[in-house]
Amino acid sequence: MNKVNITVKKEIKMDGRTNNTGRPVNKKSARQARLAKQAFYNDVNNKFVSGNEFKVNNITYAYESSDNGGCIFDVFTGSYVCNVEYVGRTKVKGFTYVLGKKVNVELNLKTLKFVE
Repeated sequence: MNKVNITVKKEIKMDGRTNNTGRPVNKKSARQARLAKQAFYNDVNNKFVSGNEFKVNNITYAYESSDNGGCIFDVFTGSYVCNVEYVGRTKVKGFTYVLGKKVNVELNLKTLKFVE
């Protein structure tokens, strides 16, 4: 029985595409809009949870997590601002005490301005 040598030619795409059909993506489609919104929510949530600084009313704050939730503190003074009970996809709920009264704090992650 004779052995047969086979040479395999690999097709190389000129434009450097890999696993791409070459079809353009419709950026205005509902699916692409939903994926872009989900990516934005995931990005701001990761920034908040990782402790990136953010501004509210021109004061810079940061989040610090702990076992039972976490807290938000002022970056410049290092002082405590409020406790954080819940960190969701787009909202953060917390509380603090002012003159013996409990004050609820709610931050919308979509509107926070993160410091670069």
